[in-house]
Amino acid sequence: MRSAATALVEALLVHGAQMGFCVPGESYLPVLDALHGAAERFQLITCRHEGGAANMAEAYGKLTGRPGICFVTRGPGATHAACGVHTAFQDSTPMILFIGQVARTDMEREAFQEIDYRHMFAPMAKWVAQIDVAERVPEFIARAFATAMSGRPGPVVLALPEDMLGEACPDVPLKQARPSAGAPGMADIEQLAALLARAERPLLMLGGGGWTGEAVRDMRRFIEAFDLPTGTSFRAKDRLDNRHPNYVGDFGIGIDPKLARRLDHCDLLLAVGPRLGEMTTGGYTRLSVPRPSQTLIHVHPGAEELNRVYQADLAINAGIPAFARAIAALHPAEAPRWSAWRREARADYEAFIRPVTAPGAVNPSDLFAYLNLRLPDDAILTNGAGNYAGWAHRFYLHRSYPSQLAPTSGAMGYGVPAAIAAKLVFPERIVVALAGDGCFLMTGQELATAVQYQVPIIVLVFNNGMYGTIRMHQERHFPGRVIATQLHNPNFAALAKSYGAFGARVDATADFEAAFEAALACKGPALIEITIDPEAITSTTTLSAIRAAAQAKG
Repeated sequence: MRSAATALVEALLVHGAQMGFCVPGESYLPVLDALHGAAERFQLITCRHEGGAANMAEAYGKLTGRPGICFVTRGPGATHAACGVHTAFQDSTPMILFIGQVARTDMEREAFQEIDYRHMFAPMAKWVAQIDVAERVPEFIARAFATAMSGRPGPVVLALPEDMLGEACPDVPLKQARPSAGAPGMADIEQLAALLARAERPLLMLGGGGWTGEAVRDMRRFIEAFDLPTGTSFRAKDRLDNRHPNYVGDFGIGIDPKLARRLDHCDLLLAVGPRLGEMTTGGYTRLSVPRPSQTLIHVHPGAEELNRVYQADLAINAGIPAFARAIAALHPAEAPRWSAWRREARADYEAFIRPVTAPGAVNPSDLFAYLNLRLPDDAILTNGAGNYAGWAHRFYLHRSYPSQLAPTSGAMGYGVPAAIAAKLVFPERIVVALAGDGCFLMTGQELATAVQYQVPIIVLVFNNGMYGTIRMHQERHFPGRVIATQLHNPNFAALAKSYGAFGARVDATADFEAAFEAALACKGPALIEITIDPEAITSTTTLSAIRAAAQAKG
């Protein structure tokens, strides 16, 4: 017999967990003690805020395909971590959040920090449960891993009553959980081939969760065999090398208008992986609801997502690796008729990603042009939410998978924690976190975590002195009536130095290269503050232009 806490940690190890993220709490002290005993086999990263810990776990799940593990305490710890759970749900990322819970004898009294997590997390997790019986710990952990990885991946939340953790749990045999996923049937593949053979202007869209390096390679073989113009859904640019002649752009925020029109005019859309949600479909306007005018083939690992908004001509419930493996063997019966269509789409994309002029002394498009040349193909870029990210999504070229970590949930504060997790998973790769000034200060305290564990990430803070995205919408709807979006910021470079990290400030485009090289050379955590003119609100327009257009409408 061993304690339930020890049984929990042993189950984590059996299921392949090697790393977890936490903010410690008295509600799960027995688990912390058990983790101390497993320190040689499980690396526990102590974070400065539960939101940072949950985001790190989510990023770990994105990168590895195995559930990211997060431990937090009850009440405030759980509510702080909720943002990361929500991101994992919307981004289809495997993750398990463990929450210390009040003793079972105190429940239903609104005890200190008591919350019923089954009610709290039900809308944003695949499964929420509380382990009330110690001997069921192995069963619950096995189910948690299988649920998080199977079908459409996502988060699981398990509450751990503190008195249960010290009770005895029998030692039972375990085996590592494996994800279960559907595979396309022969009839599905035959119908797909038949629909594609009739098309004149097809488009392929890649995205969603559940991808692997092998799936990316198999999909590329299919793309090349059929010469398909291929785009990616919101924040999924790393599903195909952006330099590839078949890559034509991303269907996200700030989409190239020519690509949006091309989606309107295509006669077949093959969507592999994305949910076809609001951001990818431009608020459900780029495709008609519920019946698109285009022939729609929708492939998704979650049966509940197929035909949820859009009625597909062919809905295939399959895991992405299994589907990609099946279609990699397909070859067209005759030369594709749409090669000119594909070349035109690629030419439009190449024109769209050329650097543009921008107000102020720093031109973000030039910075990303430099990073395209300077960073190796396997570099990882992370970001949270904000208009600064639009510059990266437009001008930075992702060349390998996985290399983009960004929340489709639109959560601010994701970039820094995600970068720390990425560098811990891939210590040999360069990891660059992008953050706006508002975005950075939501989780910027995790820079202390990077310093504590000597995780050499590079953080680029784009400082325009405001919540830029909200200011943009403010000017569109209430021009000139600015409130609540102005920010008075610290000296971010000096702040980084106070943490023990490298800090530098860039006030002109020409200064960026030297600052970035110094950050790389320091071999430790580094932050570069980049001053951005508030007028440079997007890569296509300015604040003044938005305000003037809104005022002209009256």
